[in-house]
This record gives sequence, structure tokens and C-alpha cells, in this order.
Amino acid sequence: MAKLTLKVDETVIARAKRYAAQHGTSVSGMVEQFLALVSGSAAQPDEELPPILARLRRELQGTSADPSTYRKYLERKYR
Repeated sequence: MAKLTLKVDETVIARAKRYAAQHGTSVSGMVEQFLALVSGSAAQPDEELPPILARLRRELQGTSADPSTYRKYLERKYR
């Protein structure tokens, strides 16, 4: 397994750690699931994913893997 270093806002990290603890997973596991999801390699059906990832998968269905597509999704979501 490879190591990845990310720069993330401290408040986001704190919320992610709380969410992970509540759902019996780790932040690393959540990031791995997210990256698998957006890269198209996630093999889990939606009902086995944490709710936030299942929702994101539904939102991104039919979109390209282009990072600008995800940026546009986030801009719409947080208006």
C-alpha cells in the first residue's frame, strides 16, 4: 500500500475523523473509497457504501473523470 500526503483544512479533518469514528472506519479508508469511487474502480454497490459516498456516486454518474466536472459539482452544491 502506498502513502499519500494531503493538505486539508483542520476543521474538515476534525469532522472527517468524527464521521469515521461514528461509522467504524478510518479517514484513510474513507479517502480510499472516495478515490476508488471517482476513478471508477469502486466495486461496491451503493447500499454498501457510507451514505455520503453513495450520494456522491449518484451525483457523479455519467460525468467524466475530469477534475473540472467535480469542481462544478461542488460549486453547485455549495451555492
